[in-house]
Amino acid sequence: MLTIYGCANTRSSRAVWALEEVGAEYEYVPVNLMAGAGRQPDYLALNPGGKVPTLVDGEFILTESAAICTYIGDLFPSARLTPPVGTQDRAHYDQWCYFALSELEQPLWTIAKHTFALPERLRVPAVIETARWEFGIAAKVLAAGLGQREFIVGDRFTAADILLAHTLAWAQVVKLPLGHENLTAYAARLLARPAFVRARARERAESGAKS
Repeated sequence: MLTIYGCANTRSSRAVWALEEVGAEYEYVPVNLMAGAGRQPDYLALNPGGKVPTLVDGEFILTESAAICTYIGDLFPSARLTPPVGTQDRAHYDQWCYFALSELEQPLWTIAKHTFALPERLRVPAVIETARWEFGIAAKVLAAGLGQREFIVGDRFTAADILLAHTLAWAQVVKLPLGHENLTAYAARLLARPAFVRARARERAESGAKS
């Protein structure tokens, strides 16, 4: 059975969402980051970065949310969460996964770091306005790439949509305007998917019970 280490309201929601989309059986192990569980030696042995998510599949350990979502998709090909390797759809899938991490998410992480994640002495509040501007530029690129299509790659939902929708939800939480009607509709549509609703409920229940 797959085991996912996570914490509610973090990037681990992406991995749990993917697991729910493919109908996998999995164990969820809460990692209370706020209480310092990510810095404990037993967890650092799994994920030296002390972050979530971490996926364990037998002796195999994988970190980074996009890599985990892609691995899950490839592990359950009948769910079609990832396009077949070697196809143009797979190339576009990779493109939007990398964009989600390197362009769309990074301004949000910059804001988080300089608001609460970094030690106070290392925070530079003045950079937040620049990060907000950068997010607007990335959102414009995504809006153009999405157009009026339902999903970002081909004609079906993929893990690239998980990464993008989760990041757009993050922006909404910190009250950054998405700025484009198609992105607002896209985020609302994907975040209403039953698999995401189940993933969020499971993370909250597991974290509340055990962390």
